[in-house]
Amino acid sequence: MTQVAHARPGAQEPHVHKPANRNAPWPVQFYRSAVGKKWVMALTGIGLMGFVFVHMIGNLKIYLGAEEINAYGESLRTLLHPIMPNQVVLWVFRIGLIVMFGAHIHAAATLTAMNRSSRPDRYQSPRDYVAANFASRSMRYTGVIVLAYLIFHLFDLSWTGTGYEFLRGDVHHNFIESMSRPPIALAYIVANLAVAVHLYHGAWSMFQSLGLNNPRYNLARRVFAGGFATLIGAINVMFPIMVLADVIK
Repeated sequence: MTQVAHARPGAQEPHVHKPANRNAPWPVQFYRSAVGKKWVMALTGIGLMGFVFVHMIGNLKIYLGAEEINAYGESLRTLLHPIMPNQVVLWVFRIGLIVMFGAHIHAAATLTAMNRSSRPDRYQSPRDYVAANFASRSMRYTGVIVLAYLIFHLFDLSWTGTGYEFLRGDVHHNFIESMSRPPIALAYIVANLAVAVHLYHGAWSMFQSLGLNNPRYNLARRVFAGGFATLIGAINVMFPIMVLADVIK
């Protein structure tokens, strides 16, 4: 005679893992995993680091005067002209950056949600929580600051200006007029410090995300992360300081 086990009243039913959607393409299935999200964060992070570095190099032309920096700005708008219409290539780069930013943010948010669901905070002591999550929590906060800074920066120097006399195409004029305002200069300084912190943690962790995590290379990883973040942060912070000090006129 077959016996049927009845669940006790109030007892929780065992958790059943639903099978993954096998009909999804392999890249989608890979991205749904924690490893896939880490790879997306690492690869998009490398692309964004490259953009930040090249953008900083271009901005250094502000020290060479109005003619040089304005010519640089015009060259970006006329890339591959006359083969391509003006600004088309620039917008291709912009769309690519938007896609990378979107993928980076989505991977970070969904990975954080996965980590929270798999390792609830109540199973960690407060001390372990602080030690294990300092990097990820600081990345979250600095990431929000960097996103807000990016939006403001685009309006401030590329699109409309933010309260000063904006002259389209005159990078030198807009640069100085904007950062001559102490509150805006301070905002640029704070934002670029957040960028440096974000870059440090990102550059350090991207090697681990890509599987390049060997104790023999930890010192090199730390030197690279610290050197890159310091270089970007120091040079970018000096722009508003030099404007306020009338070094850049």
